[in-house]
Amino acid sequence: MLNQRLQQKLLQKLSPQQIQMIKLLEIPTMQLEQRIKKELEENPALEEGVEDELDQPTEDEGFEEEDAAEIQKEQDEFSLEDYIGDDDTPEYKLSASNYSKDDKFEEIPFSVGNSFHEFLESQLGLRLLNDRQKLLSQYLIGNIDEDGYMRRKLEAIVDDLAFALSIKTDEVELKGILDIIQDFDPPGVGARDLQECLLIQIRKKDLNDPAVLNAHEILKFHFDEFSRRHYDKILSRVDITEDELKDAIDEVLHLNPKPGGSYSDPLNKTLEHIVPDFILENNDGELELTLNSRNVPDLRVSRTYFEMLENFSAKKNNHTRTEKDAVNFVKQKLDSAKWFIDAIRQRQNTLLMTMSTILHYQKDYFLDGDEKRLRPMILKDIADVTGLDISTVSRVANSKYIQTHFGIFPLKYFFSEGLQTDSGEEVSTREIKKILEECIEAEDKRKPVTDDRLAEILKEKGYLIARRTVAKYREQLNIPVARLRKEL
Repeated sequence: MLNQRLQQKLLQKLSPQQIQMIKLLEIPTMQLEQRIKKELEENPALEEGVEDELDQPTEDEGFEEEDAAEIQKEQDEFSLEDYIGDDDTPEYKLSASNYSKDDKFEEIPFSVGNSFHEFLESQLGLRLLNDRQKLLSQYLIGNIDEDGYMRRKLEAIVDDLAFALSIKTDEVELKGILDIIQDFDPPGVGARDLQECLLIQIRKKDLNDPAVLNAHEILKFHFDEFSRRHYDKILSRVDITEDELKDAIDEVLHLNPKPGGSYSDPLNKTLEHIVPDFILENNDGELELTLNSRNVPDLRVSRTYFEMLENFSAKKNNHTRTEKDAVNFVKQKLDSAKWFIDAIRQRQNTLLMTMSTILHYQKDYFLDGDEKRLRPMILKDIADVTGLDISTVSRVANSKYIQTHFGIFPLKYFFSEGLQTDSGEEVSTREIKKILEECIEAEDKRKPVTDDRLAEILKEKGYLIARRTVAKYREQLNIPVARLRKEL
């Protein structure tokens, strides 16, 4: 049985222009330059240069209010719908439109260098291997991850070879092939775990050196104690002095736990330079904020295209189909150019307003760069002052950088949560982290400070923080637990 009923819905949808505006607001300066170049290539009605005041007569030209009103009336009467045909396709097109608006296009960078796996395969030619051994070697190399490790079990690879390539082999044969690969550069490649990786590297050193020999013995027979920093147990089980243990540990610390990461091809290396979006200068205590528009060109609407539209508007009758298509194209491109210029202007104003508010909110910090002067600040604080939506502030802060007289920082760096001291004063969590770093740097490495003790130190300084919160902040600072910070 069918039921019919009326239903009202209130929906909010973003227009294509609003979506483009959001995207312009998100991108940093470097990508903005590329976006502008793309728009200049696609829209002939947009060009570089200082914007002209089109059709805005001056007093010297003798225009009165009645003339201006007449011009405005003619422009209002000029409608795009007057020049749209029925079904004919306009002759003026810059590109094919056989793609959906929702299609996502990604540029794939071109590289002429060798990858890590290609580097390993190139070393196969330096070994005397038959066709079968080469095939097995290539398959094993393909299973090595970017860190240089063979994470998969040889047993599983035996099954893969049987099903995928119809090659019957066993773990013994694959282990022999893996031994060959483990002799490749960079040292430690092809290891199945960290212990094997370090042992491969230490064996390539001079084992006649007592420090290297002790390091080899510790890695081979006492790796668990070494990884847990139980140095007292190692000293009791190995006949060496404390100084000899220090030398052995120093040898191990010079090894690479991720050999794959050490490979770099200069032809395959991509350098990422940070281009600041804002520039802050301190002139005798006066902070001056500017947008970095050094490589962003001025934009204007093409005078030629505007005059083409004017001339057509002046011609009242006998418009051919081609002329109608032409004015359709010209008006579309002029509207698009004017919108893009307005969108860039709105982007710059929004960025400046947001960053100026952050600057005012954190003025004490920006004067000298002392982290302890950072106030607690969240997105809502800036949104309330600027009147912008929180999502807009988030987009401004995302992927943007500011150049100050004490370094370049991402805007997200200045946002942090707040905590209260025992006196009721609100402080930034970044200040707490700074104190934690200072405490850990000053600790006795023979007896590192535990999280419980760090919580007590902070309490003594007036910061009431639980031990689990201290542990969370320590992990965010990438500082290991006390046991792993222990040194001789």
